Amino acid sequence: MFILMLIIFIVGYTAIATEHNIRVDKSATALVIGSLTWAVFILGAPTILHVDTSLSVREMLDSGTHILKSLKEYFIYHFEVPADEMPTTVTHFVLDELRHHLVEISEILFFLLGAMTIVELVDAHNGFSIITDKIKTTNKLKLLISLSLITFAFSAVLDNLTTAIVMSALLKKLISDKKDLWLFAGFIIIAANAGGAFSPIGDVTTIMLWIGGQITAINIIQAIVVPSLVCLAVPMLYMAVSLKGNVTRPEESEFSEHLINPASNKEKNIIFFLGIAALLFVPIFKTITHLPPFVGILLGLGVIWVVTELMHKSKNHEEKNLLSVVGVLRKVDVPSVLFFLGILMAVASLSSAGHLIMLANFLEKNVGNMYVVNIIIGLLSSIVDNVPLVAGAMGMYEIGPEVAGVSYPVDHSFWEFLAYCAGTGGSCLIIGSAAGVAVMGILKIDFMWYLRRISLLALAGYLSGALVFFLENTL
Repeated sequence: MFILMLIIFIVGYTAIATEHNIRVDKSATALVIGSLTWAVFILGAPTILHVDTSLSVREMLDSGTHILKSLKEYFIYHFEVPADEMPTTVTHFVLDELRHHLVEISEILFFLLGAMTIVELVDAHNGFSIITDKIKTTNKLKLLISLSLITFAFSAVLDNLTTAIVMSALLKKLISDKKDLWLFAGFIIIAANAGGAFSPIGDVTTIMLWIGGQITAINIIQAIVVPSLVCLAVPMLYMAVSLKGNVTRPEESEFSEHLINPASNKEKNIIFFLGIAALLFVPIFKTITHLPPFVGILLGLGVIWVVTELMHKSKNHEEKNLLSVVGVLRKVDVPSVLFFLGILMAVASLSSAGHLIMLANFLEKNVGNMYVVNIIIGLLSSIVDNVPLVAGAMGMYEIGPEVAGVSYPVDHSFWEFLAYCAGTGGSCLIIGSAAGVAVMGILKIDFMWYLRRISLLALAGYLSGALVFFLENTL
């Protein structure tokens, strides 16, 4: 059963990585492996955990046959459980582990839903045009620098996936030539991942570490903002030498959204700045109240919801529906949320069953150096999604019990470097990040084209930023 869980996970991951070839959405696969791994775990728990369920709790503790410290802690906590319930103790443990992980996963999902809804609401009011309408240059280098820096900043404030989607839509309005369009899109991916990595609300993996308590908002920004900038700057320096000429703009110069959007300029400005304020308020709210970030994002969403309801109360039903939370909820990327749910459930099962302990032991014995470990994790995130890799690292090197002889406290450089590597390493391949997959789908970018033209630049930036972080923390 222990091996079967791993086989299910690997097969599922292969299906996720090749979703475009097998034509099965990765969200569906993630839900299947997330559910199956837990089903196999609970059915084979006595074998997987090496526990004899015929023994009493005291006998199991004394025998030392269990392999998970959390199992021992669970037994101690339930030490007064009546004797007639003892044969089902292992089942209770698995259920308790599932509930424990589900609380953490739910916090991430509620945060994502709230943030995505706010961003969609701003977009419905055409709020992002406040920035994009100011872009007038056609010089390739100037435009590349402008869009990359805007993407970097937006990704830190919003999130890299949403920023990549917005900027991809913008690129189609600014550039007509396919080769130029794809080149700029490659830098949008690098900039979005770099900008999201250092922000506690900019990338789902950094959100996971922040919500999980491994990092704090101010420290993570201070620790990796410079490496993240270097990660973007190195590829841009190369383009500064090689990129010449002007882009060709599409014939249609006016955004169609401007023609059909029923929101006035005043309403657009109010919702744009209110949405940005709500997103920026989240880390402040968490610092003041110590409540999880999803509470802050839901508060911000609730306030904007009230404002939009009052703002559009006099409009007809059709116009109000386009600009209300109820209307934009249909545009929220729910499949991505379900993907995170499934994949995080699958990784949680491997964490509770002991697979990640084995991986931690392998890394510690064969690699050891935490900087090298994180660089490897970052490069792996360009092949597979970075969400389960970070979730796995959180399980391997959690704050509480030591794993493989090592554990790391809050704001340790291991967690900070993990946020950088997992956030930016995925840029090395177009399928290595949510931002990359989104841009690939919107602009129909070819995988091999990205590999030839962008991957080496992204790798150079990734390693350069890693070197800067290493020097900052060792000199």
